[in-house]
Formats: sequence, structure tokens, C-alpha cells
Amino acid sequence: MDKREFIKRSVAGAVAIGATGKISAALSETGAAMDRAATTELSVKRNIKRKLGKTGYEVFPVVYGGIVSMRDGQEASNNYVAWAIDRGINYFDVAPSYGDAQEKLGLSLKPYRKENYLACKTTERMREGAEKEFKESLRLLHTDFFDLYQLHSLTTAEDVDKAFAPDGVMEMIEKEKQRGRIRKVGFSAHSQVQALRAMSMYDFDTVMFPINWQMDMLGGWGSGAADEAKRRGMGVIALKGLVHRRWLNDEERRSYPKSWVKPIDVSEPEMGIAALKYTFRTGADVIVPPGDFRNFAFCVDHIEEIVGKPLSRKEKTLLDNEFLAVKEYPFFDPKA
Repeated sequence: MDKREFIKRSVAGAVAIGATGKISAALSETGAAMDRAATTELSVKRNIKRKLGKTGYEVFPVVYGGIVSMRDGQEASNNYVAWAIDRGINYFDVAPSYGDAQEKLGLSLKPYRKENYLACKTTERMREGAEKEFKESLRLLHTDFFDLYQLHSLTTAEDVDKAFAPDGVMEMIEKEKQRGRIRKVGFSAHSQVQALRAMSMYDFDTVMFPINWQMDMLGGWGSGAADEAKRRGMGVIALKGLVHRRWLNDEERRSYPKSWVKPIDVSEPEMGIAALKYTFRTGADVIVPPGDFRNFAFCVDHIEEIVGKPLSRKEKTLLDNEFLAVKEYPFFDPKA
């Protein structure tokens, strides 16, 4: 039970037994003060916004990734989204490949769609398949347009070649951009080589890429993509900032069924805060936490410190020492 809840229950208990005078008055006053403090804290948090490259969008530093809503049921998704909205999150990202996330998030966002940015993606590489998928995404997400639409998971040279070839997905994206159903265009990638190549082929508005302390320390895998995106004025949406390493076995994976890599244990906040400070220092405009509400809530709850204070010498030493323990377990090929 947190302190606010304890005080509220204490007030209720005092009323139930007929307590009067100074004790009940003090409890009531303290409870009201806690409520005022919490309201002030939320108000401050709601006002934290960052520019997302040249998009013109002012975005809360933590993005709501659609995987948070995936497989947890509609009521849970509704609660997650309401919690996020209450804290100032105004950017939501989803993809057809995230199980039932489009359906769940679409319903959860219906009351809030006009006040928020909605981004979607496609793994389709050819125009015909992308057109069908695009229409279905609009339907499931109960929207007439996407604020950002992204080529999803550019990993190989073939991915990039097909997307930009005749009858490729970029033809569909350009058509829908002219129609107004796509406002801005971006991509996500899991290969720094292909990310740099894609940036050279089109004037994208955003780049979504893993910017993780471990991977970047292995040889600049992350900062290379971020630096080029910044040079071109593209917004940087960072993935995997809160990741620790790859899974070592199926048993340890059971505690995070939505994550295909091991998140940092957020019950030890120092490591998580240090890792995310590294991600922002490396060039992130905003972050997308691993797809578990615990990780999402951790990032939101600590965002003032993460973006408001520089990476300290103590925190850098913490990351350096942990790097020695996990450097043999990267979750991407650092040469990709």
C-alpha cells in the first residue's frame, strides 16, 4: 500500500469509529495535501514535451508502445491508456505484427484520438500488400489518418531494395501522403548499415532505432544511426534503451513474456535510470520502453530525472562495470 492510500484509509477508519478533533482533522489535512501534491506532480509531468525532429510534433519523452496493450484484454488496455493520458503521454505507436494490439489500442484510444499522435508501421515491402494492410490498420485503430507511418524492421538490403523498387511500399506511402492519410513518414530498423542506407534514399521525418548502452559500447551501434538522423533533421525514436542483454534460457524469460530480450530489473532503479540517460545522451528525442506495463510505468515515473539530469560519473561507472558482465550477450549483431 502506498502512502497516499494508507492516509486515505486512515481517514476513513477515523470517521468509521467516530474520531473527532485534532487527530481526524490532521489526517484529513494530510490526505488533502497528498492529493494536492500528486496533482501538482502530474501537472508538471504532463508539461514535459520534446521536439520530434522536423515533424513539428511536441511529444512526451516516453512513447506508448502498442505491445503494452497486447494480449492483456480490453479492460487492461483501457486502464493502461487512461493512466498514460493522465500523465501526459501524447504519442502512441503500434503495428499489425503486434498480435491484437491494433484492435485493443484502437478501442482504448477512441476517446482521446484527436488530442494525440498515432503512429503505425508496415512490414509489407510491396505496394499491393501494403495497401490492404494500411486500410485494415485504419479500421482497427478507428482513425482517418496516421500522424506517422513507418517502414517496419528494415533489417536486410533486400528489405530496403524491395521497399523502394517499382510497385514497392514507398509508392503506396507517397500516394497516401498526398491524400492526407499519412502526415509524416519514418522507418524502424535493426541494422545500422541499412538504416544509414535508407536515410540516404529518402527524406524521412523520423528514424526508430535501438539505442542501448551495451550495444553502443560494443562499437557505436546506435550512435551511428542517431548521429546521421540528427544531421538530417530527422526525429530519433529510440528502442531498447532499457534492455539488459539477450535471454540466456527460457526459464528466465517467463517473467517477461512480451519481451524477446531481457529488460533491466526496474526494482533496482539506478541501473535503469543510468541506461536511459545514456540513450537520451546518445541522441534520442523520445524512447519506446520494452512492451510490458511495468517497464513503461518505470520510464514515465522517472522521466523527470532521466531527461532533466546528465549522466553522472557514478552512473557511467555503473554502466561500464555492467558492460563487462554482459558484453558477451549482445542482442543484435554489432556489425549489422
